[in-house]
Amino acid sequence: MRQLSASLLAICATVAHAAGNPTLGDIAYGTDPDQRYDLYRPTTSDNAPVILMVHGGGWRYGDKDMSRVVNNKVDRWLPRGIAFVSINYRMQPKAPPLEQARDVARALADVQRNWQKLGVDRSNIILMGHSAGAHLIALLGARPELLAEAGAQTPRGFILLDSGALDVPAIMNAKHFRLYDRAFGNNPADWRAASPIHHLQQATSPMLAVCSSRRDDACPQARAFVAQAQQVGTQAEVLALDKTHGEINSELGEATDYTAAVERFVGRLSPQLAERLR
Repeated sequence: MRQLSASLLAICATVAHAAGNPTLGDIAYGTDPDQRYDLYRPTTSDNAPVILMVHGGGWRYGDKDMSRVVNNKVDRWLPRGIAFVSINYRMQPKAPPLEQARDVARALADVQRNWQKLGVDRSNIILMGHSAGAHLIALLGARPELLAEAGAQTPRGFILLDSGALDVPAIMNAKHFRLYDRAFGNNPADWRAASPIHHLQQATSPMLAVCSSRRDDACPQARAFVAQAQQVGTQAEVLALDKTHGEINSELGEATDYTAAVERFVGRLSPQLAERLR
C-alpha cells in the first residue's frame, strides 16, 4: 500500500497543462464551482463516442486537468475519433464519497442531455476512473439508483484504474492508511453504503478492473469484485499489471501492450467503438 501513499503525494503536487486545450472548458453540471468538466472533442468527428474520466486523489485532492489524467489519453484517442471528458467533483471535506459518486452521475447525465450541443454520442459513453475515481465509478456500477437519481443512463462500460476501495468494510476492519479514515469515517453503516462490492446485486454494463500487482490489496480486491460482478451476470474481467499505482493512470494511452489491452475491452463494447479503434 505504500505505492498508493506516495502516488497521492505526487497527484497533489502535479497539476500541469494538458495536451492541447479543451474544445469546451469548465462546463457546469451543477451550481458548485467544483461541478465542472472539460470536453476534448475530435475535430474530424461529430457524434463521437466518449470516455468520461474521473480523477483520483484520495477523495480530497486532484483536478480534471492534471497531465497524468489527460495528456496520453487525449493524444491517443482524439485522433481515433473518440472524445474525452475530464470532470471535477466536490472534494472532501465538502462532500463525502457517496456524494462524490452522485456528482459523477450528474456529470454523466449532463453530457447525455447535451449530446447534440457537445457533438458526442450519448449511447457510447464509457466511465473511466483512477484510484478514488475508480471507486466512485464502481459505486455507480454497483448502485444504479444513483445514476437514476441524477437522470443518467447506464454507461456503455466501466474501466476501473487501480481502485483501492472496492470492499470498504474489509479495509476499515484491517490495518489501513489514515486517508481511509478521512474518507469513510468511523460508522460501519457509512462504510457499507460506500462499498461497491456490497451493492453489486444486479447485472450492469461490462467492467474492466485494472490493478497493480505491486500493491498487496489491489488485485485481490479487483478479483473479488469481478467475481461478484460475474456472479450476477455482468461481463467483467481483471487486468493485472506490474506497474505502480501512478503508472496505471499516467501511462494509459502510450503505445504499449497495456493500452492495447484496454482498447480491446473498449472495442468489444459496441460496433461504433470497435470501428474507431481499428
